[in-house]
Amino acid sequence: MRLWSAANLVSNAGTWMQLTAQNLLMLHLTGSAAATGLSLSVQAAPGLLLGLIGGAAVDAWPRRLTASVSQALLALVGFLTAGLVVTGHLTVPVLMALAAVTGLIATVDAPACALLGNDLVPPKDVPSSIALGSVVSGAGRVGGTALAGVVVSWWGPAAAYAANGVSFLAVAAVIPFLRPHPAAGPGAAGDGRGGLPGGAKPARRGTGARDGVGFFLRRPRLVALAGITALSSVFGRNYGLTLAVLVTGPLGGAAGAFGTVSTVLAVGGVAGAVLAGRLRSPSVRLVGALAATGALLQIAAGLSPSLWILLLLVAPMAVIESVSDTAGTTVLQTDPPAHLRGRVLGVWRTASTGWSLVGPPLLGLLMQVAGARGALVMGGVLIAGAIGGGALLRDRRARRDREARIPVVPVTPGPLLAGAPVTTERVTVEPVSGAPVTGAPVTGGPVTAESAVPEPVVPASVTFDPVVPAPVTFEPVTVGSVPPVPAQRSGSPRPAPVPCAAPAHDDLCTGACAPAA
Repeated sequence: MRLWSAANLVSNAGTWMQLTAQNLLMLHLTGSAAATGLSLSVQAAPGLLLGLIGGAAVDAWPRRLTASVSQALLALVGFLTAGLVVTGHLTVPVLMALAAVTGLIATVDAPACALLGNDLVPPKDVPSSIALGSVVSGAGRVGGTALAGVVVSWWGPAAAYAANGVSFLAVAAVIPFLRPHPAAGPGAAGDGRGGLPGGAKPARRGTGARDGVGFFLRRPRLVALAGITALSSVFGRNYGLTLAVLVTGPLGGAAGAFGTVSTVLAVGGVAGAVLAGRLRSPSVRLVGALAATGALLQIAAGLSPSLWILLLLVAPMAVIESVSDTAGTTVLQTDPPAHLRGRVLGVWRTASTGWSLVGPPLLGLLMQVAGARGALVMGGVLIAGAIGGGALLRDRRARRDREARIPVVPVTPGPLLAGAPVTTERVTVEPVSGAPVTGAPVTGGPVTAESAVPEPVVPASVTFDPVVPAPVTFEPVTVGSVPPVPAQRSGSPRPAPVPCAAPAHDDLCTGACAPAA
């Protein structure tokens, strides 16, 4: 994992170095900020249009091989661009085409590298792995942007592109030496089996992208995560835009003041990523609670009267945003089964690219209407209100489902003897035959009558007092030559036999009475 993290740090620094050099090069060639923004949109467009196919390719192909090939192709694009710059053959259409190719390769490279990093650790450490990736990404972004200024000013943009190509080759060279953790399960590191039993590939139709979309839409927690992230990204996390207008406008700060705010945001983001490494089982509810808390801080930031108060609010905002991002990424990468994770990440890439392209213009329109303070306050209210309302609806639906699952058992009262306790025991009377039995009492068996004659004697009726849970003991009785012995019951004595005047006393009575004198 250390080797992979070091290679990722180098690659992230090179990526941001190339992106900065690309913006500077486009400005140099066209002198238009709009053309520079268009180049960024061209690079992001493949993620919007082909993210689903890229995710399906990650699920279908061996993951380590996929990541190695994509890193090598990105290195080739960097070297090609550097060569065109040096030879003077780079034009705006060619630069746009190279930006589109870079975005196309990234639709496969991004999910492959993300899932490859998770395969190197046991499942319980996946949140820590994702948090470490966030730290590496943040450090690479800061370092790469700073290095780009130095490299471009000294050696020109071609050197930045060449350095990025070297960083991609470094990652491609490291990947073959990576070994998945045994606890990651079969199919880890993307051997094309997708983690299915027996190494079987999942059945796919076409690219299999529809399977990822179907799974995503059938998972309410993933849909809720997408809604929370979209709202936060559009109305709450474009701090580079909203805070820049707030600092330089209502708060009367200069560009240096916004630089201080940006530094606090970067430091808070790294601190939040380190803190998020302690997460073990994050949930969508946690992501929603963090997003709502960040929205409340955003409202306070929009109402802050001075720059110092704004700085005190920006630090926890950045920490909460970083922890929330890490928790959401963990849910996204661990909720789907192994053979669908690439496609689910492809769905997410398509959706996130969409709201990333729509968010800044929409937020800019809101600031034009309501101002920077109004945009921050209204955005925070919208985020917190939507999350709170969604949580209430979810709790109400869960309560309704629990009540619907409680079975109703009808109770039918049966006939009870007056004053008798309720019992579920059943007494069985069976006819038996055999020789006369005397002496040893019988405990716990069926109530029987034995006769000295060879034919079985079947009692006409048996009458019992109310039954109690105490054990009942009977003594054997020989009907005929031996005077009947009254049955005794443990617990309470039965009354003494009384004279009986029945016509066939010897044949019918069973010891509960005595013959008449």
